[in-house]
Amino acid sequence: MVIDIPISEIMTTQVISLENDESLKKAEHLMKKHHIRHLPITKNGNLVGMLSLTDLQRISFTNAFSEEGQNSDSIIDDMFNIDQIMTHHPVTIDIKEGMIKALEILVDKEFHALPIVNEGSLAGIITTTDAIKYLLKICEI
Repeated sequence: MVIDIPISEIMTTQVISLENDESLKKAEHLMKKHHIRHLPITKNGNLVGMLSLTDLQRISFTNAFSEEGQNSDSIIDDMFNIDQIMTHHPVTIDIKEGMIKALEILVDKEFHALPIVNEGSLAGIITTTDAIKYLLKICEI
């Protein structure tokens, strides 16, 4: 039997996010530094998009092939901005919802991260890793 706990008990509250006018280079730096694959993107504190490591990899494939790719990546960073690459109007879940609803969204939409909002403001994030940890915990019951 699965126990539906409030999503607020599972979510990550110390969310690393980025304003939409920041550079792609800064986004990549934050992902590497914090070992994360998803960045909520905000504008004046309001959630406006999601940027994933996969989004960055789609535009910067050249560095996988040679040392020269680093120069190409710099050019690509100058050609694109976060607003052009991110997913706009991301699907979110309200902080008052339960974990089961979050799991349903992650599975149905095939997402790996889901921003959590409280009255429209970013309150947290839940990832597939968080979901697996939750499921492992309830299996121990």
